[in-house]
Amino acid sequence: MILLQQQLFDDLDRGDKPAVLKALQDALRLEHATLPLYLYSYYSLIPGKNSDIANIIWSVIMEEMLHMALVCNIINALNGTPEINNPDLIPQYPGPLPGGVESDLRVHLAPYSADQLETFLQVEQPENPLEFPVAAELTLPPKTIGRFYREIEQKIVALGDAYFVNPPRNQVGSDTIGNAVIVTNVATARQAIDLIVDQGEGTATSPGEVVGDEYAHYYRFNQIKKGKLSPNPKATPDTPPDQRYIYSGIPFPFDVSGVYQVPRDPKAADYPAGTPARAAMDDFNSTYTNLLNELQQGFNGSPEQLSLAIFSTMSDLDTKARALVQTAAPGGGMLGPSFEYRTIVA
Repeated sequence: MILLQQQLFDDLDRGDKPAVLKALQDALRLEHATLPLYLYSYYSLIPGKNSDIANIIWSVIMEEMLHMALVCNIINALNGTPEINNPDLIPQYPGPLPGGVESDLRVHLAPYSADQLETFLQVEQPENPLEFPVAAELTLPPKTIGRFYREIEQKIVALGDAYFVNPPRNQVGSDTIGNAVIVTNVATARQAIDLIVDQGEGTATSPGEVVGDEYAHYYRFNQIKKGKLSPNPKATPDTPPDQRYIYSGIPFPFDVSGVYQVPRDPKAADYPAGTPARAAMDDFNSTYTNLLNELQQGFNGSPEQLSLAIFSTMSDLDTKARALVQTAAPGGGMLGPSFEYRTIVA
């Protein structure tokens, strides 16, 4: 699992609104940082091959986007301003996850592999994972992302409803992003945080989400490694939670030939200016930058920009990413989307 630095929790301990807003911005950066990480591996999978693996990764990507929206809703409900397109806050690869991650984990934009799957599992691992069918040992709560969200939740409860703006401002609902919670008070803020944590980690007694019928991200990824997860047919009402499900023991088949030979941690600057490769990289990054700019405006009072981002620019980004991974790179292999923010967009 990834652990967060104690300083994040110490700052949050002040319990005032600025401290809560700072913590929420750190959480937003973490949610954002997972998207290029997962998208890069997803785009490296050749369509029609490794479909089960691709479907799991894509399902997690969609929920990470929901988590960004939920955090933005909470920030706006507390009269803050979500920052998405600030170049100083945009994740860099390779590097540690933002927000004060306390570990030697450095994440890379890399084609899908067993090693990259281990990175995904490390990112998503809850503080007390249910290791089916072996009993999990309870320990002191480690400083995980889920624990960070729970600490934020406690501080929001302590602040009370008086700190929420009325009428609600800049909220994104389920009509735009499925399952998005409109945050107006403590109760709805807790509902949003519950959804984020349960989708990422599951509950203390189940690998499933509270909303929907999917398994939480950690257990979804673990199916790739350990096989399909399903209810234990021998379980009874008295069976411990960590024995109520079982992995089939047959890992999802992984066809190595079904992965494009994209580079690890590509950069546009790897290719000389004026070359077709550089033009393609810059074009993708311009679209990525436009997406972040539209999300910034969309979550800060311009809903038409959010619709543009979701229904148009994201589709454009998908098209350009798929074209890149099928374009031969100078020197061998293929190009890969580098997810770099451009301060000057063509």
